[in-house]
Amino acid sequence: MQSWNDSAPIYQQLADRLAVQLLDGAPPEGEALPSVRQLAGQYLINPLTVSRALQALVDKGLVESRRGQGMYVTAGARDRLRRTERTRFLEREWPALRARLGRLGISSADLDWKDTQ
Repeated sequence: MQSWNDSAPIYQQLADRLAVQLLDGAPPEGEALPSVRQLAGQYLINPLTVSRALQALVDKGLVESRRGQGMYVTAGARDRLRRTERTRFLEREWPALRARLGRLGISSADLDWKDTQ
């Protein structure tokens, strides 16, 4: 299991990990996420930290709380998340990555663009 680091609060790191899982389709839209207790046990963190991470996903419209039933992935969550992450990558990460590739003398011919899906 990946450890936590000091780059961001643990709740945000957990929310980011859960968002990656949502991008990968786990759990599918309309399905329940594991309970707070299950996630706390899985990641060995405080349930309040898990609740805060889940609230961050609720705030982004990716999951919804169903009273007495738990948290469920909202319809369209994966597409919304993919659009947001794609925009973030192209605006923030890609320019820095492209610059680094240039400094290292790496061209597109040097890269393996095989489809990973």
